Amino acid sequence: MILISKYIVPKGYTGITIFPFVFLKRKSLKADAVLINHEKIHLKQQLELLIIPFYLFYGLEFMVRLIQYKNWHTAYVNISFEREAYCNQTNFTYLKKRKLWSFLKYLSSHDF
Repeated sequence: MILISKYIVPKGYTGITIFPFVFLKRKSLKADAVLINHEKIHLKQQLELLIIPFYLFYGLEFMVRLIQYKNWHTAYVNISFEREAYCNQTNFTYLKKRKLWSFLKYLSSHDF
């Protein structure tokens, strides 16, 4: 379910996925197929990790990346979940063929 909320979406971002919802900053973003696909990839990731463990893993990996890169944005885009979503956001058939736990191969891939 896609909802619009400029208050829930953090400053500097256009959308955020908090299972089972996708929050977008503006209504016009509903037409952005790439953004919607990116957020759908996050929904799949959250489901396969049973939601709460996803957020724990995401937060822990973000902290590790922040120590590693010493930069908020660089740490964020290098989280394995984000790498998977960014690398596949333009592939609109990705979710149909995506294998379970695919984000793991992005843990050690090259930096963004």
